[in-house]
Amino acid sequence: MSDVSTGQEQLRENANSAAPAVAHGQRGVLATGLALLAICVALFLVWQTVSSLLIIFAGVLFAAFLDAAARAIAPVVRLNRIWRLTIVLLLLAVAVGLGLIWGAGKLPEQTRLLLKVMDTQFDVLQQHFLRYGVDLLGPEWGRDFAQWLVSDQGRFFSHAQRVVGGASSFLAGMLVIVFLGILFAFDPTSHRESLVMLAKPSYRVRTRGVMDQMGNVLRLWFVGQLIRIILMTLCVWLALYLIGLPGPFVLGLQAGLSNFVPYLGPILAAIPIALVAMPLGGSVLIWAVVVYTIIQSIEGYMIGPLIQRQAVEIPPAWTLVAIVLLGALFGVMGIALAMPLVAVGRVAIIRFYVEDYLGDDLRRTVNDRKVAHERK
Repeated sequence: MSDVSTGQEQLRENANSAAPAVAHGQRGVLATGLALLAICVALFLVWQTVSSLLIIFAGVLFAAFLDAAARAIAPVVRLNRIWRLTIVLLLLAVAVGLGLIWGAGKLPEQTRLLLKVMDTQFDVLQQHFLRYGVDLLGPEWGRDFAQWLVSDQGRFFSHAQRVVGGASSFLAGMLVIVFLGILFAFDPTSHRESLVMLAKPSYRVRTRGVMDQMGNVLRLWFVGQLIRIILMTLCVWLALYLIGLPGPFVLGLQAGLSNFVPYLGPILAAIPIALVAMPLGGSVLIWAVVVYTIIQSIEGYMIGPLIQRQAVEIPPAWTLVAIVLLGALFGVMGIALAMPLVAVGRVAIIRFYVEDYLGDDLRRTVNDRKVAHERK
């Protein structure tokens, strides 16, 4: 009897010891399932609100620019950071106001002239292609943009409504970006700490350091892009003015702004220049295309990499892939923000995944490669 009772007691003890293990395993499976569900819900919410998230990121990018400008004037203006940011905002407001006053009298006239010239050249190209049976604009479009707009009043008003709606959305987005940038720039610490507190206490110092590095990357990228845009605008403006093209400032400005989209933007910017140069003869067209290609090549292969190498170190193919994918998914906003998004994402992947999760010390790997290259 004693042996039987002893065996029963052992069975009960084994069952009692196995029960916590089973319960712990069930809790682990439940926790994993809830985590996967939370990730799926988060991804769905991100997908549904991606346009708003891109606007928020643009606000962060503008805040990085304001912070970089405030840091730049620190050696000259011996004031605290808040006053330096205020001075930067006042200078930007004055510059924008003067630009609008000057552009209100110059830009509309030049833009109308350029659109008229390009419309005429589209008509000429359409006629040449029609000889070979190719209709560039399709049978419903015709070759006259103005006639297409006013030929059908319903179509005209629908397009006018679309234009007005797009303009109002654009202005609202720009206002949100500006105000978000100002708020982020004047109080970056509290906004950063509100995100850092979501990490584990033992990992908050690391998270804070990585976020500071992301901010530094955004500052360097935005300042570098601004320098490239100014240089490209001035060089193309001066070159096209010397060649004799109409509206050289508008053409130079669109060539400079095209640098926001690497690789694809400069190619698209060459199309208006070529269309405007066509009516002036073959020699002017060749000169305009050659001069623009030389300026763009020097800027894209020499000046640009020197300016941006401290901020963004991404292979060109991955940059182009990001532009194509983000442009297909999110439109113009995705194309404009593809480069800084990739730059910030690269920092996060390297610091959090490669170094912390995989345990790979990239700095030591880079140093070993440099030593091996020097030995060769």
